[in-house]
Amino acid sequence: MTWVKICGMTNLEDALVAVEAGADAVGFVFYEKSPRCVTVEVAREIVGKLPSEVEKVGVFAGDSLAKVAEIGTGVGLDSLQVYPLSTPKSIGAAVDPDLPKQNRLYFAFPMEKLVSADHAITVDVLRRHGNSFVAILLDSGGTKQPGGTGLTFDWNEAVPVMARLSQTEKVVIAGGLTPRNVSEAITILRPWGVDVASGVEARPGKKDAEKVRAFVRAVREIDRKSV
Repeated sequence: MTWVKICGMTNLEDALVAVEAGADAVGFVFYEKSPRCVTVEVAREIVGKLPSEVEKVGVFAGDSLAKVAEIGTGVGLDSLQVYPLSTPKSIGAAVDPDLPKQNRLYFAFPMEKLVSADHAITVDVLRRHGNSFVAILLDSGGTKQPGGTGLTFDWNEAVPVMARLSQTEKVVIAGGLTPRNVSEAITILRPWGVDVASGVEARPGKKDAEKVRAFVRAVREIDRKSV
């Protein structure tokens, strides 16, 4: 089953729609420049009213991992999704070895930076963080806008990168996914998970319930066909 995250939650109603639709995770954006940015207080209130089995993910860009972990603990998040604003030669170079390991970690990078990257970039994250490192997330953003662009990256160009990374790591794809195109993206790239925000919105920061349901249905349908 493909892991499904509905990101950019700003209110309880949208989060509950995602849960009811069958999403595995919901995301809360703490990047101040995002139209989906949510305060710690609001996120904590929403998280406290969600079922325990749904993964609560905090999304951060450019913050130190110590600060990220502190916010994660304060909100009650299960996982931390981090976009470094500069791409290191090694993903492990972005990781503080003393970071508390109570949270699961996702590291997010723009696909454009990894098309020619070497697969070895993932190795020392696993050595240093063990089970806390979950997956690499590949997005269509860049330095100025780490994610939430609403644009897809070139899926066919990304096939070799996905094949390389997927040999040893779980890989999540994001960027421009919608209920209409997510099946094609999964068919081409075969990711471990998919992450959507703008593709299921009525407007920035407010979800369209029917689009959320349609997105999850589309993923589950392609999952069934792949069995």
